[in-house]
Amino acid sequence: MSDYCPCGSKLIFEECCEPFLIHKRKPETAVQLMRARYTAYALGTVEFLYETSGPKVKKEFDADSSRKWAESAQWTGIEILEEVDGAAGDERGRVEFIAHYTVNETSFDHHELAQFRKINGEWFFMDGKIFGPDPERREEPKIGRNDPCPCGSGRKFKKCCIKS
Repeated sequence: MSDYCPCGSKLIFEECCEPFLIHKRKPETAVQLMRARYTAYALGTVEFLYETSGPKVKKEFDADSSRKWAESAQWTGIEILEEVDGAAGDERGRVEFIAHYTVNETSFDHHELAQFRKINGEWFFMDGKIFGPDPERREEPKIGRNDPCPCGSGRKFKKCCIKS
């Protein structure tokens, strides 16, 4: 493993995210927490993810699924696209980022706008909006399994072209 922090800060791990993960320091900004959370995924430190989540996220948190996802992936980098507020003196912040990872030699990009809030002087991840491709829209109405097949055979769709 490289001595550099997985979060891409170009700092040595021990000087960057490690103090947050081992509870020696608390992140002072929303982006520091974002980078530390990315590093927690990269290292499989799921407990840190739970601890730094806001109340609503904690209620929905599934440690086993998070651990499986974290361990199944090879985390290859994070890009911080935009920070809005989230400085040491702020109470709220947003961080837009893309986390890059690979699963079974297939590369993926997780693009998210994360919301952070400071509670009792400590930053927490409150929610995130995940960006993805726009859903595909049909031009024609959906054909039901029991509808006549559009090929004109006179048979039900499920007994005709749906099989091919």
